[in-house]
Amino acid sequence: MTRVITISAVAIVLTLAVASVAIPRTRENSGQGDSARENMVAEGPSYNADGSLIRPDDYREWIFLSSGYNMTYGPNAPDATRSHPFNNVFVNPAAYRHFVETGGWPDKTIFILEIRESEERVRPNAFGYTQAKTLQMEAAVKDSRNGENPWAYYSFDSDEGLTDSAMAFPPTARCQICHAANTAVEQTFVQFYPTLFEIAKAKGTVNPDWSPEIVIEEPVAVR
Repeated sequence: MTRVITISAVAIVLTLAVASVAIPRTRENSGQGDSARENMVAEGPSYNADGSLIRPDDYREWIFLSSGYNMTYGPNAPDATRSHPFNNVFVNPAAYRHFVETGGWPDKTIFILEIRESEERVRPNAFGYTQAKTLQMEAAVKDSRNGENPWAYYSFDSDEGLTDSAMAFPPTARCQICHAANTAVEQTFVQFYPTLFEIAKAKGTVNPDWSPEIVIEEPVAVR
């Protein structure tokens, strides 16, 4: 009986020893996977051979900046027939970390604007609105490949749903004009992201000619 117990004890010790060796190896591999995934997520914009921006599938793993509700620019009044959408904004993690440190956006910054339909009375919510299906998706990219003005804007919208890629709007597009005239930091609406706006003010990177006063112009499509 004593011999059996001894053998069993040895077997248990050996099993634990093997487990203690195997577990760190598994964690190491897992850590490498997590690191690779973080690097993948932190990468900047990707393009097709024709220069079109590839719509990122993993943008919801990026940094969420803010959400706006039923927003309109210029004199556009909210349309009572539309769904009062939510605008959710995400930015790639590397760009976010750089902004926190410097108050500015680095090369290869990419924003995703996700526009979602709103819903009322989704149980148990009796009042107010919650977010529903995705209606539209747009992107803003800072990339030195764009030339003197590194910022470019894209829309992944189509009648058939979201496209896998999109070409940049031309420099004369209204989105370019609106961003150039109304943004608080570089060509981005940091004034809509309260945490980053405080950082920009502390770092002194707010555009000197930016003002919170609304200038009424002709109707402008939301971009």
